[in-house]
Amino acid sequence: MNVLLLGGTGAMGVPLSKILLSKGFSVYVTSRKSKGAISGIEYLQGNAQDDAFFYEVLERNWDVIIDFMAYPSALFAKRMPSILDATQQYIFISSARVYSESLDRITEETPRLLETTKDTDYLSTDEYALSKARQENSLRDSGKKNWTIIRPSITFNNSRLQLGVLEKESWLYRALKGRSIVFSEDIADKITAMTHGDDVSIGIANLVGKQKALGEAFHITSEEEITWQEVLDIYLQVLYEELGTKPRVIMTKKSLSLNINKYQVIYSRYFNRRFDNKKIKPFVDVDSFQKTEEGIRACLKEFLKSREFLSINWKLEAMNDKASSEFTPLNEIPSLHEKIIYLSERFGVTFALEFAYKVNRFIRKK
Repeated sequence: MNVLLLGGTGAMGVPLSKILLSKGFSVYVTSRKSKGAISGIEYLQGNAQDDAFFYEVLERNWDVIIDFMAYPSALFAKRMPSILDATQQYIFISSARVYSESLDRITEETPRLLETTKDTDYLSTDEYALSKARQENSLRDSGKKNWTIIRPSITFNNSRLQLGVLEKESWLYRALKGRSIVFSEDIADKITAMTHGDDVSIGIANLVGKQKALGEAFHITSEEEITWQEVLDIYLQVLYEELGTKPRVIMTKKSLSLNINKYQVIYSRYFNRRFDNKKIKPFVDVDSFQKTEEGIRACLKEFLKSREFLSINWKLEAMNDKASSEFTPLNEIPSLHEKIIYLSERFGVTFALEFAYKVNRFIRKK
C-alpha cells in the first residue's frame, strides 16, 4: 500500500513515516529539500504549495494521502476534488482548535467556533481554527466519503516544546541566553492537554486503511489535565537539573502575544481544554500514551543536547525585553533588517531609523 504524506516533516509526520514503514507500507513524503530515500522512506522534492508540483504528485494515484499542509480555504476548495480522486483514503489533519469553549469534556460532536462565535471580525478572517473548520465542511459537502478528519490538540516532541502560544524559540531561547522567560497570568491558570507527537502518530497510523474511519472525524489527544503554569514549572525544574540554575520568570497580566497571535490566544489558550477520547479508543490504546510530565521532561532534556532553534521572532523578542527591562545584544540578531525590527519595537521607530542611518553612513565610508 502506497502512502503519501504531504508536508510530513514535522512533529507528527516524522514519527508517522517510521511507524507506517514498520507496518509494511511504502511511504513517500513531500519535502522542499533534496533527500532522496532515507531509511526506506522516499522523499519527493518540491514545494507542495506549488500547483505544478502538487498536481504532478497526485497523478501517481495513492492508496492513502495524509495531509499536514495548512491551506487558505479557497486553495483547499480548489484542490480537494483532485485529492479525493487520487486516493482511496484522504486523511486530513485538522485541529482541536476548531472546538468552541466547553465546560464538559470535548467530544467530536462538541460545537465548533465556526458555528458558535458571534465575533464578526473574527469570522471575516481565515484564521487557522476557522480555515480548518471550513475545510472540514468542504470534505463533508464533497459528496464523497473517502476522507478521515484528525483533530490533534497541542503536540510536543524533542523539537517542539510550547508554553501557551509560545514556541521554544520564544521562551527557551531566552532562558538559554540568560534572559527572562516572559509568560502571562491570563494563560497560566488555563487547563490544557499536551500529547506526544509519537502517540498522535500511532493513532493516525491505526486509522490508515480502515473502512470504519471513512467519513468520520477523530481527535487524538491525551486525557490528562495540566495547567500551563504546571507546564512552566516542569520546564523550569528540568532546566535547573540540567543547567544548575532556574531562569528568571516575568509574569505579565496579559499575554504579549495578543499583539501578534490575537485569535490563537483568545479562541484557544483562554479556553480550558479537557478531552474525551472514547471515539478513537477502538483504534488505539489511549491509556498507553506517554504521561505528560514524563514526556515533557524527556523531550526537553533531549533538546538541550542539540539546542537547535528555528528562526526567532525579533519583534516578540523586543516585546519580551521591554517587559523584562532586558536587552538583546545586536550581534545576536542576524540581519540588519531584523535588527531594525527589534530596535523599532524595543526603543521606537525613531531610534531604529537613526541606527539604520548610522550603519549606512559607516558602510559608505568603507
